[in-house]
Amino acid sequence: MTLTNRRVLYISYNGMLDPLGQSQVIPYLKELSREGVRFTLLSFEGPGAYSREGLERCEQLRSGLAGSGIDWCWLRYHKTPSLPATIYDVLAGIRYGSRLVRLRQIEMIHARSHIAATIALALKKRFHLKMIFDLRGLMAEEYVDAEHWRKGSVPYLLTKTMERLALQASDGVVTLTEKIWPMIKDWEGLRGRTVVHEVVPCCADLERFRFRAADRDRQRHLLGVEDQFVLVYSGSVGGWYLADKMADFFMALLKQKPDSHFLWLSGGPRELIERLMLERGVSADRFSVRAVAPAEVSSYLCAADAGIAFYKPTFSRLATSPVKVAEYLACGLPVIINAGVGDSDTLIDEHKVGAVVAEFNHDEYGKAIAVLESFAPDETRMRTREVARQFFDVQRIGAPRYARLYENVLGNTD
Repeated sequence: MTLTNRRVLYISYNGMLDPLGQSQVIPYLKELSREGVRFTLLSFEGPGAYSREGLERCEQLRSGLAGSGIDWCWLRYHKTPSLPATIYDVLAGIRYGSRLVRLRQIEMIHARSHIAATIALALKKRFHLKMIFDLRGLMAEEYVDAEHWRKGSVPYLLTKTMERLALQASDGVVTLTEKIWPMIKDWEGLRGRTVVHEVVPCCADLERFRFRAADRDRQRHLLGVEDQFVLVYSGSVGGWYLADKMADFFMALLKQKPDSHFLWLSGGPRELIERLMLERGVSADRFSVRAVAPAEVSSYLCAADAGIAFYKPTFSRLATSPVKVAEYLACGLPVIINAGVGDSDTLIDEHKVGAVVAEFNHDEYGKAIAVLESFAPDETRMRTREVARQFFDVQRIGAPRYARLYENVLGNTD
């Protein structure tokens, strides 16, 4: 089956100016557009998109996407008060989405995560369209794990209800991991029926994320860490991201390798990171905190010698595919991760591209550090890059799996 001129409305509650939109939406849509898919992209943009600079960025991005055959439209994202704001956004999405369906003669909706799926569900029922629920994780469980919601609270129950209805209505479902699918397929809404399914992990653009010796030398010089072993963490802190455990790991690393440096690439609360490090007696010259633009992340990763990612080991983590892991590997970094994080821990262990911490204690940290010390840098960079190419390449893995999903859903006329 060909995808040429198939008309798809892609809905994302994440903005296209945000890092996730830049790395986990746009690259896939561009690749699928080359297969002939005609996308209308509807996203929700934060306040930054409505400043003078933000409007200029939006126009530049809109023009660039149009050059790839993607028609981008956006609505304002409302944050507070949380539940009323989300309901308002959903209703606005349904109203505007209905207009797009009619104008663009849409035949399928691709909903990225739960809020987008709520909008898509209404459009599917109204216009009798095909629908893909791109399940980016277990939203209700994640918010409970991050201590934002209580299990059984109104937001939790509403989310689980809409999740069940969206799963029940979906013609195709995407999960990020193999491990979570045997559980989800027996949930109410999917139990007892056949649905098209694909596992599409969070991939990276390997042209953008790759090891460059010049970037390594330049950034290490700017950071003043030319002769040090650099551990990097890239992403948010707090919630289900265990910054305190990563700081503990670095303390253990310092004891084994006193010349180590911890590079935090995070736009999160700088004061939190500094407090965690200073409470553990880490001097200010042994760590750096940088909030960097998405386009600069790759060059900073090149400056490091290993990447780390510790998460709360909860049920919702089985559905997680950390994009930071794909980016670490693509830039030649071995990865330190805790057990129970989607498929990542098994892959890292089996392919010898890092170490898996079974528990957060000094013995496990010591074992992981010993693994790092056993790696030869040049050989490890080649191996991690190959694993990234084999499992996390947007062009070779992500886009082809989405194309296969589209073909199977659009080709099913039942």
